[in-house]
Amino acid sequence: ACYAADAVIEDGLGQVLMQGHEAMRAMYGTLFAQSPDLRCDIRHRIRVGPYVIDDEAITGFHLAGFPTELRAAAVYRVQGDRIAHVRLLM
Repeated sequence: ACYAADAVIEDGLGQVLMQGHEAMRAMYGTLFAQSPDLRCDIRHRIRVGPYVIDDEAITGFHLAGFPTELRAAAVYRVQGDRIAHVRLLM
């Protein structure tokens, strides 16, 4: 509900990982099913206009090709009252 229906989630290079609620449900559904102990702690948060930047420490992450613990930055662009765009730096 926090994301726009056509929200775009990209990796650090700008490659689209997911677009829209259905793609998000598929990707995050798999991640959450495989990661029952998933935890994301926001270390720092910066707000600049329509952007929110989170410095995150993630543990219990179980998805092929990724370590179980990682540090990430997520750059969110908010449009209206929904997240419209995300760039994940991992």
